[in-house]
Order: sequence, then structure tokens, then C-alpha cells
Amino acid sequence: MPPRFRPFLGRRAALAGSAALLAPLLAPGARAQQPAWPSQPLRLVVTFAPGGSTDLIARLAAKGLQERLGQPVIVENRPGAGGTLATNFVAQSAPDGHTMLLSTSTVMAISPALYRNVGYHPMRDFAHVALLTTQPLVFVANKGFPGRTLQDVVRLSQEARDGLDMASSASGSLNHMLIVRFAELTGAKLTHVAFRGAGPAMTAVVGGTVPMMSDSLPSAAAPIRQGSVRAIAISAEARSPTFPDVPTFREQGVDLVTIGWFGIAVPAATPGPVQQRLNRELRAVMAEPEVRARLAESDSQAGDLSVEAFTQMVGEHCAMWPPVVRASGASAD
Repeated sequence: MPPRFRPFLGRRAALAGSAALLAPLLAPGARAQQPAWPSQPLRLVVTFAPGGSTDLIARLAAKGLQERLGQPVIVENRPGAGGTLATNFVAQSAPDGHTMLLSTSTVMAISPALYRNVGYHPMRDFAHVALLTTQPLVFVANKGFPGRTLQDVVRLSQEARDGLDMASSASGSLNHMLIVRFAELTGAKLTHVAFRGAGPAMTAVVGGTVPMMSDSLPSAAAPIRQGSVRAIAISAEARSPTFPDVPTFREQGVDLVTIGWFGIAVPAATPGPVQQRLNRELRAVMAEPEVRARLAESDSQAGDLSVEAFTQMVGEHCAMWPPVVRASGASAD
């Protein structure tokens, strides 16, 4: 079991002090001259360029939050340095609840081990207020690949003199780490082949340049449906409703569950009442039938965790992935 995260006392004290200061502003009957939160437009900072599933999730959350809070919620894309530029920007923003980060498993749990000086601490510098979505990863293979199961992958990799190549969207990505962890658990001889994005990697697999790939299920869904590639296993607790014929890793004897996730984080000193309000409103947004339907189209599942439960989940991921990153030898420096 991964270690459970223990809150930093300094962060807890800061939150308590901030909450005491802001409580009069959020309480019913607060004096008219004291502006209630939110008192101005909010920013949702995204670590990637516009387009793709990340942007879809951000805009769904922003739209629903804007309707519920009565203030504009502006999606601001700040790509660069594997998402660390945007993450540092939010960490250094005013802790007043008006600047939020669309956080991911990569920028919080992997990047701090991937970069020599990432510039932020995922737990000390942020409050993790809401889980928006989760999505499993999937191993896919070229149609001509002779294996059908994970056991076949292990056997073929051990029989081949140079092992098997397996692609991912980038060195140090969550997809890359899944390959490393799978090899650790099974003894498979796999050589990671990093591409600049999931699209080029998938093209290489479809074309037969690389036999296999680790990808997010939303990214790989269209090629799987089209029959361009064959799905071998998904990394979720249970099978996907969209692809019920694809078994999980655990069903094939590999005790491995890995999810990518998207959440909302704010600067650590953001007052507790604001964090709780954001959590309530975002959980309500993600529970809306139309939002769940849109997420289902991209093979993502809506999240529904309290601030405390999501904080614990992020802490556990932050403890789990750095050793895998170190074992992979990946580095962004």
C-alpha cells in the first residue's frame, strides 16, 4: 500500500489563520462594505495549449463554476516546461481564491522528481480542493503484433534478443511510468521509445514502426474503435463501460492500477471556507448529467471527493511515483 500523506503543520496553521480572517466575509449577514467571495472574475490556469481533452475538462468546469458563482471564470492556457511554468505561476499567485490551477497527476506527482529544480512543492505550496475527472491508461499494440495478453507481452519481450519497444507520448509522462512499473512487476524486457506527443506515437504504432504503446484511454479510444490498434489491457480498477471487452491489468495477473487525474488546486494559504465552497460547487458541476455525458464521450469519469480525501489522494500519488521516475532514469534537465 502506498504511504498515506500526513498534512504539513505549517500549511494547516496558515489555512486556519486565513479562514479566521475571511470568515466574516463568507458568513450570512456580513456587512455590506465587506465584499463577499468571489468579488472579481476567476482564472483557471491550464498547463497545456488549447485543444484536446485537458482543455475540454477545463472549459466544462469553468462554465459550470461561472454559472454557480455568478462571476466570469476565464480559462488561461500557459503551456511550457511540461506544465511547470503554469504550476509555478499559480503557486506564487495571491491566495484569495481567484486564481486556480487545473492540476494533473503529471505536474504534481511526476514533474517534481523529473526536474532537478521544479520550483514548487506539490503539497506545501498548494491546497488540492477538488477532483474533476479520472481516466485510465491502456496498452495498445499494432494489428500485426502476435500477442493478445500481458502474459504474451512478457514472454515475447523475454524471447526477443533486444526485448520489445514500447512508445509513449513523452519521456517522464505518466504513460512512460506505467511502462516502467509494468516491467518492474513482471520482468518484461521493454525499451521505452519517447515521442513528442501521443499523436506521433500512435502513428508509429499503427504504421508498425513500434509494436506497442502506453496511452491514456481517451487518447487511444478512436484508433481502438477504428481497429487500427488492438487494446491489450487497461489500468483501471474495473473494465471500461466503453470497451467492456478489454481486460484490466489485474484480471491478467498484474497487480497494477494507474489513473491519470485532473483536479483543481489553489495556493496553499487560500482560506479554508473558500476551499470548501469551491469543492462543493465543483462537485455539483461534475455531477450534472450533461457534464458526465460529455466526459463519457472522452472515456473520462467525473470525480467526487471531499477536500480532505482529494488531498490524501494527491499525497499518496506524490509518494508513489518519484521512485518509479528515478528507476526509469528519465530527466527533464
